[in-house]
Amino acid sequence: MEPITLTTERLLLRPFGPQDAEEAYAACQDPGIQRWTVVPSPYTRADAELFTGELSPRGWADDTMYNFAVVSREDGGPLVGALGISRRSLTGTFEVGFWTAEEYRGRGFMTEAVLEAARWSFTDLAADRLEWRAEVGNVPSRAVALRAGFRMEGGQRSALLNKGTRRDTWIGALIPADLGLAGTHPYLPAPDVSGTS
Repeated sequence: MEPITLTTERLLLRPFGPQDAEEAYAACQDPGIQRWTVVPSPYTRADAELFTGELSPRGWADDTMYNFAVVSREDGGPLVGALGISRRSLTGTFEVGFWTAEEYRGRGFMTEAVLEAARWSFTDLAADRLEWRAEVGNVPSRAVALRAGFRMEGGQRSALLNKGTRRDTWIGALIPADLGLAGTHPYLPAPDVSGTS
């Protein structure tokens, strides 16, 4: 797929490129990003150069992963964070992952970015399900997912390999109807058999 740029009220979501390596390197020095995401730890300039200059462009080219540099539309466009949409299956399931640079947390930027990326996934990628997963305990990531409308579906044992250790995850999902959009395929929810409504 040809890389594209998405625009929100405060943000641009544009493909990563080599020019982003230094800002990505600086942001990923944050212990929280290294702890809760699968970025390498320690995170080196070579890691940033590989991600921005090779892995991200390759994901767009082979239509498997769409990594966006989330940048502010004000202040000369500093890097606010990173957001990726990855293809999980050939049947319309994708996964979103993200991190926010420390100085931009708590301002709703990533929720805004996730919602825009979700709309794009449902309309342009023909996604019928967008999953969010995070290691159990990553409360800030869960808060972003909840604010974006993801419905929490439970936990998964040993679902994430992070720095050589298998970890349990929370999982949530967003479907097109959650954003008032039509899906690619009809959706028939299961009847409530729990006895509660």
